[in-house]
Amino acid sequence: MIQNNKKDYILMLLRKLQTDRTLKKTEFVELLKNRELIEDELFQVSKEIHVKNFHRKVYVRGLIEISSYCGNDCYYCGIRRSNLNAKRYRLSADEIFEQVRFGTSLGFKSFVLQGGEDPGFSDETLIEIIKEIKKINPQTAITLSVGEKSFETLKAYKEAGADRFLLRHETRNKEHYYKLHPSDMDQDFRLHMLEDLKKLGYQTGSGIMVGSPHQTEENIAEDLLFLRKLNPEMIGIGPFVPATGTPFENEVSGSAELTVFILAVLRIMFPHANIPATTSLATLSKTARDRAIEIAANVYMPNLTPTYRRREYNLYNDKACFEVEAAENLKQLGKIIEGIGSELVMDRGDYSE
Repeated sequence: MIQNNKKDYILMLLRKLQTDRTLKKTEFVELLKNRELIEDELFQVSKEIHVKNFHRKVYVRGLIEISSYCGNDCYYCGIRRSNLNAKRYRLSADEIFEQVRFGTSLGFKSFVLQGGEDPGFSDETLIEIIKEIKKINPQTAITLSVGEKSFETLKAYKEAGADRFLLRHETRNKEHYYKLHPSDMDQDFRLHMLEDLKKLGYQTGSGIMVGSPHQTEENIAEDLLFLRKLNPEMIGIGPFVPATGTPFENEVSGSAELTVFILAVLRIMFPHANIPATTSLATLSKTARDRAIEIAANVYMPNLTPTYRRREYNLYNDKACFEVEAAENLKQLGKIIEGIGSELVMDRGDYSE
């Protein structure tokens, strides 16, 4: 009887989430702690919203990892500056243009330039690269994921042709933030930068790692409320995966199943947001990746980094980047997407309501 009453309460929270697109912090915590009671019902609600708004389409973005150098020392990241095991590289402009041309020949209309906060990769260089990509493929949308930047730099990127920017906030809770990052990093700057991106008209992305060390359900609830307030056009979340040569190398990976549950919650909260099935999720579980695409995720990012550099951009162990995660295997990916009832499309996939 007590279990039935508990399920009724959690189902009430699901209905409230569906109606209000948010919950109170304590209610999110209850939802997360009792997810096994209503997982099927929540997945069904998420899937209905997902299919209604995206018609089973999955948009592809060509991911080009431009530099494995980073000036930061985040405790979880495989390319942190103190990791002596990390292999370092920095793509030249010509290498990036070659991959854009290759991606364009495959039909890509959206590219993601991702890299560490590399002091040797100047803002001026990136601005010129953005301009040239727009010349190579005038139809393309360019997403940047290159870490923390000033308002003036973000404005210059936007004027050069950048359309989107992804900056995971990682965690809203300050105490948790400094369990994941050294004290010389500024959480307030990161959060303020997300506001700057919105002001500048970027399609803005944020998100978290699920199951990062020291994370609690209360932390996740705070993150969901932060995202509700930010109202991003893109939301990127994936499970924590440990990386060799970091303080967290012996920690346990995050849960792929919890990640999929949170993706479904986010789809209910943000019916129109672009939500990727991330590489980290595919690294832990192909089944979870497919489930995410079925019920919540409408974006996939095949890897377009030159094959001779892919393994060197090693944010975490055993990163999936050579099988269906590789751009050259697009046909194989398309068949997998079709097999779960969806369709791979090469459109820009801009945010729209």
